[in-house]
Amino acid sequence: MCGRMERMFWEKKRTYLDYAAGVSGNPSSPHEEGRRAKRVLEDARLAIARLVEVQSDDVIFTSGATESNALAILGVLKTGDHALYLPSAHASVVENMKLVSERGVEIEALPIKDGRVDCEKLKEMLRSQTKLVAMDAVCGETGVIWNTREVKQCIGANILLHVDASQAPLTEKITRAHFGADMLTFDGSKVGDVRGIGVLIVHRTIPLLPLYRGGGQERGLRPGSESPELAGKFAALLAAAALGRETFRISAEHGRKQLIQTITTHIPNILIHEGRAQVLNILNLSFPGRDTDYLVALLDEEGFAVSTRSACETDSEEGSRAVFALTGDRELARTTLRISWGADISAHSLARFTKALIAAVAFIDNGGHR
Repeated sequence: MCGRMERMFWEKKRTYLDYAAGVSGNPSSPHEEGRRAKRVLEDARLAIARLVEVQSDDVIFTSGATESNALAILGVLKTGDHALYLPSAHASVVENMKLVSERGVEIEALPIKDGRVDCEKLKEMLRSQTKLVAMDAVCGETGVIWNTREVKQCIGANILLHVDASQAPLTEKITRAHFGADMLTFDGSKVGDVRGIGVLIVHRTIPLLPLYRGGGQERGLRPGSESPELAGKFAALLAAAALGRETFRISAEHGRKQLIQTITTHIPNILIHEGRAQVLNILNLSFPGRDTDYLVALLDEEGFAVSTRSACETDSEEGSRAVFALTGDRELARTTLRISWGADISAHSLARFTKALIAAVAFIDNGGHR
């Protein structure tokens, strides 16, 4: 009897001999390990679809926001088209717009007025060749919330609106209807501690070409083996952000008020960059006449991580492109400091940071140097 049980055990024990497809189950493989990976992937896809209020097959997994934005722009536009973009948007929007312009697409920057897209001027810029408008929902440098729904009403149903909503999930609704978008980008690293995963939300009826060829994964739009583990974690983080959104908004509003009140009381000659609508957990300041790269280094030594602008543009000598688009002032754009935080940052930590910032600016103003 024992021998029979032992034989049954060894007969049912699985041996994975498909390492060539990946050292864990590949969701495109037909065996049990592949089917298990596929279930994880599709559960994540369905969870994200429900949060965004779209169909499950509208969700295309990518490596992150840069790839999603590139797919939305390069996959839609062709020679002879006309497209508009927000000049303060992420580099993956602006640079890919420049790329399509080299391929015969005419591009123009969206007009900005009082921290919003000027829809009256936008209407005058539209043409029969206008195919796409690309913008972000929330500026990752200034925290300005852009008027995406108003833009969609302005451009109408025949022109596609792509919205990079990467910075929205912690404080804003993330449904497609909320943004008025035809295509939406989200990025895992902007929601929690997961990198290398993002999505492009795009309906099957929107004609889109892949950036490259390979397998048939993700409707053939994003060839390559998917990562079920990253997709599952991304979906869980988006769900957690939705559940904690209102609580975080309240704490972020309090933290922002305290930061602004203390900083403006103790530091002279600073300017806050805000729009008509603003997320509460991103605060962008200009310190005219000061070296904010040095300021970031001083704060880093004190244990505080902040930045002058988007991490994708830290090598730029022109300063913050987003602040320049808002203000038209090069000095303000060159002297920015961005403070941004999530739900895991306490009021006590923000208070300690404020003290360190005041001390660091005073050190610089008193002639301090490296």
